[in-house]
Amino acid sequence: MVEKHGLFRSLPSVDACLAAWAGAPDARAVPRSLARDAIHAFLEARREAIRRGEITAPLELSLENLKPALLKHIRAEARPHFRRVLNATGVIIHTNMGRAVLAEEAVVAVDQACKGYSNLELNLETGQRGSRYSHVEDLLRRLTGAEAALVVNNNAAAVLITLDSLCAGGEVVIARGQLVEIGGSFRIPEVMERSGATLREVGCTNRVHPHDYERAISERTSALMRVHTSNYRIIGFHSDVSVSELATLAEQHDVPLIEDLGSGSLIDFTSLGLCGEPTVRSIIAAGAHVVTFSGDKTLGGPQAGIIVGKKAFIDKIKKNPLNRALRIDKMTLAALEATLRLYLDEDLARERIPVLRMIALPHDEIRRRAARLAACLRRRCRDSEISFRLVPGESRVGGGAFPERPLPTVLVRLDTAVCSPEKLKNRLLHGDPALVGRLEDDAFHLDPRTLADAEIPMAARLVAEALAQHSLKGTLYE
Repeated sequence: MVEKHGLFRSLPSVDACLAAWAGAPDARAVPRSLARDAIHAFLEARREAIRRGEITAPLELSLENLKPALLKHIRAEARPHFRRVLNATGVIIHTNMGRAVLAEEAVVAVDQACKGYSNLELNLETGQRGSRYSHVEDLLRRLTGAEAALVVNNNAAAVLITLDSLCAGGEVVIARGQLVEIGGSFRIPEVMERSGATLREVGCTNRVHPHDYERAISERTSALMRVHTSNYRIIGFHSDVSVSELATLAEQHDVPLIEDLGSGSLIDFTSLGLCGEPTVRSIIAAGAHVVTFSGDKTLGGPQAGIIVGKKAFIDKIKKNPLNRALRIDKMTLAALEATLRLYLDEDLARERIPVLRMIALPHDEIRRRAARLAACLRRRCRDSEISFRLVPGESRVGGGAFPERPLPTVLVRLDTAVCSPEKLKNRLLHGDPALVGRLEDDAFHLDPRTLADAEIPMAARLVAEALAQHSLKGTLYE
């Protein structure tokens, strides 16, 4: 038995580790200071393992034996924090994983916008300064039927600047049941307070009537407001007031009707069995004066807050000093314009925009993908004690859209005694790229709906690599 101080002396030096790393083919891509920090952390982990009695032989600490784990550790530490993830959860618009996947046309547009200069705020007709919003305003008017449009950096900003521009110092009348909180602790009442508007609640949580709004309107009223309830629905004994009814009431009292639509669909999903999500065009046609919605949800574009409506109100919002603080950059504009252009042909949009394509994926196609994924897994994992079988399941649109309407799917269920479902899930989070599935019924599942065709063999490789880790010694190497 070697005493611990002898084991400590057996550890290679930092310089020796650096020399070993220098011979790796990808060493030049990692800054030396970063590699050195990773080596220090690696060696300290081995010292701690010695203290715990997990390492007892000097041979375990030779550079030759440590080198594979060392190089793996340096590469892991040197990876960018912002990385690609394979989404096998079945949640199409996944907030934690970047929401909408962009169409290839949008990706190309961003690439072109970044490689050189652009006409971001240059009017190529006159040679004078132009408006960055001109690149998308005509498209938004055409697609929504609105008189004017503005784009800011997200929908929370869209709501804030709209209320600040039109309602500061006045009251905004809103149904109690629409005072929602969505992801990231975004609360409508708090946004209204920040804008300088005073909240005037009407109705009950489950029911509101036109006369509730009528009684609440006074000389202090700046606007009536409706808010999409996003991630929840009230069912059973409930009632609401339609957009057209509120629009009529708003016009009678010479105040705007503001609609925070949340996801903001540009196409009707009713043909897919997904009802209850109004389109932006239908809300404008029903009489709403200002509508706000997101660019990176069911629209399938980049993160953006889109504001459309009557020109007089949009012009007032454009003049707000907050507009400069909340404006979008050239990459967002490029991606948004490319995405909106696809909507000029709805069939093309359904084919080319990943969010729409995944929502509309036929069940037979999902089953084919699931079978292909299972076959790839069996080939990759033939030496592992694991079984794969297809089971029925449910996908979700996500992003607050259609919360009560799941999409039927076919899951690939993984059962193994090699490691627990929780451990497998955690190992896959550290893959390159990471693979995220879901835990259900005491097993790990993959939903092929949200995996691209090219990602299916990648997912199989990542599962095989994660399962292979069971032969290594616990957290020392994981």
